[in-house]
Amino acid sequence: GAAGGRRTVIRQRPVEGWEALTASEKKVARLIAEGHTNRSAADRLVVSPHTINTHLTSAFRKLSVNSRVQLTHVVMALREE
Repeated sequence: GAAGGRRTVIRQRPVEGWEALTASEKKVARLIAEGHTNRSAADRLVVSPHTINTHLTSAFRKLSVNSRVQLTHVVMALREE
């Protein structure tokens, strides 16, 4: 490094699992697990349904699930911990 410089340690988020999700993805996942549609989740978070879909797609990938039912199981299991 440069003389007198500081090193910044950046903690990287994991690539899979609940901790890999961004705060927005977690909010969306929780709303969908509660039974919200993309439209109602979008209204609740004051974003577009497209944004909800984007977060949901990313959450599905990071959690290795491919349905809203599977997503709900993951979210509910986390609440039980």
